[in-house]
Amino acid sequence: MTAVLDTPVPAPAGPAELADLAHEVRELVLRMGTTRHGTHVGGSLSATDILTVLYHEVLRLRPEQPNWADRDWFVLSKGHASAALYAVLAQRGFIERAELDTYSAPGSRLAGHPLRRLPGVEFPTGSLGHGLSLASGVALGLRRTGRPGRAFALLGDGELQEGSVWEAAMNAGHHGLDNLVAIVDRNGLQITGSTEECVSLEPLGDRWRSFGWAVVEVDGHDLGALRAVFAALPHTAGRPTAVLARTVKGRGVPLFEGKKKSHSVQLTPRLFQRAMTGLNARRAR
Repeated sequence: MTAVLDTPVPAPAGPAELADLAHEVRELVLRMGTTRHGTHVGGSLSATDILTVLYHEVLRLRPEQPNWADRDWFVLSKGHASAALYAVLAQRGFIERAELDTYSAPGSRLAGHPLRRLPGVEFPTGSLGHGLSLASGVALGLRRTGRPGRAFALLGDGELQEGSVWEAAMNAGHHGLDNLVAIVDRNGLQITGSTEECVSLEPLGDRWRSFGWAVVEVDGHDLGALRAVFAALPHTAGRPTAVLARTVKGRGVPLFEGKKKSHSVQLTPRLFQRAMTGLNARRAR
């Protein structure tokens, strides 16, 4: 679909700037993990690079006017990764950065799963398997009303074991919603272990294609590759796009990388310092 001329797309960020922004998101996620209830560190870190590119280069948004009618819509279907979403919303100016310090506190707008009352959050999510249905409905509504916006949904790979995901995929393919993008954070781990040991998902690309989707596979931590994938949307006219982003759970913090125990963590002061040391050492390479 063609955007109107005055649609505000973020000015392209250079590779170094994007890398700095992604590093800051990871630092903010770790800081939110020091709260009393901790946070879902692993899945937030695996999605960080995807969210950084989306919010700083792709999504057409007006932070000062969150409900602008011609905006792009984003649905965090894997709502447990809210810390990373809050970080990019703060970077873009939807909320004040100081509000991040209230994460998961009683009465805070920054709940463990996103709430609609927070600017920039379209739907409350966290009950897995619903986000793609919501985004599909938005995409269909935008097309029927002639709006130029697009709908993006970020899903966890373990979430794909929910049947409702495939009902939504079948419906979107049937309607040819090429203004819809599903992004799968394919880190291979869920709370109980490997996705393939729990319920096998492969061949994942073929599953999406069978429902009429265009499928693109990408390194979900390669900022340049992500930029190229999103710049080429829609990848096939008349078909929704599924971006299968290969990621690492806990990416950027060696202490947590590739470990299911990073799914939800409460960072003690000592653990926070260890995590930050690892994060900064990785960034310095």
